[in-house]
Amino acid sequence: MAINLTKGQRIDLRKSNGATLTNFCVGVNWGAIESKSLWGLSKKVQDVDLDLSCILLNANGDPCDHMYSPLYRVDVLQKFGLPAGKLITADGAMRHSGDDRAGDQGGDDGLDNEIITVDLSKISAEVTQIFFFLNNAGQEDFSQIPYAKIRMYEGTTTHVKEEFASYNVSAEAQFAGKKAIIMGKLYKKDTEWKFNAIGDPTDDTFLGQTIHRIMKSYK
Repeated sequence: MAINLTKGQRIDLRKSNGATLTNFCVGVNWGAIESKSLWGLSKKVQDVDLDLSCILLNANGDPCDHMYSPLYRVDVLQKFGLPAGKLITADGAMRHSGDDRAGDQGGDDGLDNEIITVDLSKISAEVTQIFFFLNNAGQEDFSQIPYAKIRMYEGTTTHVKEEFASYNVSAEAQFAGKKAIIMGKLYKKDTEWKFNAIGDPTDDTFLGQTIHRIMKSYK
């Protein structure tokens, strides 16, 4: 049975049969914003363009790799001291499915909009923490987005074999003005990988701000 995570919860990557979760997907699913006219005769759908990204840190807390959209402007990234975006880590252990610029329309379709596949057996030995976060490329904030969920599961980008854990961030008033969410992190304790559901919304308007925030307050 999948684990329904709560904010701040930490878990081992061990399945019910005692086996360690090594090859899995980290997927994020979110909904487009839907509204009805005054008399409910028509429906307006507003696309939501969220970007799932991750930053990988070494034992000293320094960034040693990254994975975020190649569509981010290089000149803007350089202002934050960041390299160009890419969809695969240097060691080949993590791959990103690419941008989804709309979100689910017509309700939750049960599929993830953006997915990162992970093979922990191939992760570079210097990596000790991997932070996953969402940034909104649009104007709306997370109080308007109907839902955003992160989950870990065994399978592929098109097929869920078995869900291991999930963390659901529902639209709430406290998210007003918040345009990014630090979703969670994988971290290595001794030789074993664990997961921490962070779920902190921020008012960052650009990915570079979120990465700097992680480096300052979360590592």
